[in-house]
Amino acid sequence: MLDLPPLNANTVWAILNDRLDDITVNQLVWHYLGYRYDAVTSQWNTAQVSPEWLEDYPEPPDFIESRPATVRLTRSVPKHNKQLLKEQLGFEGYKVGELVPRLTRRATIANWLLSYMRDCTIAE
Repeated sequence: MLDLPPLNANTVWAILNDRLDDITVNQLVWHYLGYRYDAVTSQWNTAQVSPEWLEDYPEPPDFIESRPATVRLTRSVPKHNKQLLKEQLGFEGYKVGELVPRLTRRATIANWLLSYMRDCTIAE
């Protein structure tokens, strides 16, 4: 997980346009939620993960495959940040034929990452 793309608008667009693989997309969310994989112990270090997430997800969930995890992610976005894809990127959404769970979950992830960028200081 050390070779993650930078958290910026280009990366968010890559998520929306399906140019980043699902594993990398998940790893980005995991990273900013605080999950860190320790290759030495082959375990997740969750010291930086909020108790609310740890209660239901002691290990990081697959946000692309898990509807409950994605719903949880959606609910964690503050109300004032719910429309960031549209407001910041001008993203108009997917066409009707593109409305499949995988892409809508990627849009949720993209919006959550934009919210994180807006409200949190990225200390990398």
